[in-house]
Amino acid sequence: MTDIDIGWQHCYIDTNRIRLHCVTQGEGDLVVLLHGFPEFWYSWRYQIPALARHFKVVVPDLRGYNDSDKPASGYDLDTLSQDVRGTIAALGYRSAHIVGHDWGGAIAWHLAHTYPESINRLAILNAPHPHQFTQALASNLDQLRRSWYVLALQIPNLPEWVIRNNLKDFVQNIFRENAIRKGAFGQEDNQIYQAALEKPGVLNSIVKYYRQLSAPQTWLKGWGRSLDPITVPTLVLWGEDDSFLSPSLTQGFEKLITAPFQLELISQCGHWIQQEVPQTVNRKLLNFLTIK
Repeated sequence: MTDIDIGWQHCYIDTNRIRLHCVTQGEGDLVVLLHGFPEFWYSWRYQIPALARHFKVVVPDLRGYNDSDKPASGYDLDTLSQDVRGTIAALGYRSAHIVGHDWGGAIAWHLAHTYPESINRLAILNAPHPHQFTQALASNLDQLRRSWYVLALQIPNLPEWVIRNNLKDFVQNIFRENAIRKGAFGQEDNQIYQAALEKPGVLNSIVKYYRQLSAPQTWLKGWGRSLDPITVPTLVLWGEDDSFLSPSLTQGFEKLITAPFQLELISQCGHWIQQEVPQTVNRKLLNFLTIK
């Protein structure tokens, strides 16, 4: 798969005092695709050309990832949401359809609560609501067992060293071994992900997402904080055999959303939903985003 064959382009966008590398294709209403850990824009390779037939699609490498800037700070949800808002504005739009997977989904949830005027429609793929996730880490033994890596990443410096020195195995294990449809990740895909993670500063940056999530100041800030309801139409797609996230995390979304809401569980699919069942995801996203 080459850029010439697919038709997408690479660019850089200045936003929130940093520069994000993006892939873009198409024209029309804006769709922003937000990837998760430890991915980069490439995780949306199947969605970009499909959505670009109807929309202008922009896929940033999130702060710290691949070819985007890797500042020392700013890995909290407030700042990450501002990165996305600034991206929308830099492209000349007031709002966009936002689609997020994993950490990208956490950012999308947060953006919908804090800046609903920036979102037309919200689509979440295998990403728990951040508030529900932090509660589950404290009270749900099943989720705590699945989230052992969150605790491991709190150790200073050691996780980066271990991953860096076992990067090939790390990529193989986190993607293919945790996928239900293992054919989604071939040798070339693993090499592409490995090359992105090998870039200077990436590992040191991306573990800060989890360290910021578990930082005392984050918990104190969220303690007793009331959230405004989500007022934009919302679709949640969830691979129901996710090895990282408990099925219980799909419960209670309707209490957070006052707009039309859909939850669709995808059977025989794991965490990497847009790569494991790309045609299903493409079809459901297009049906949702093109509703008038």
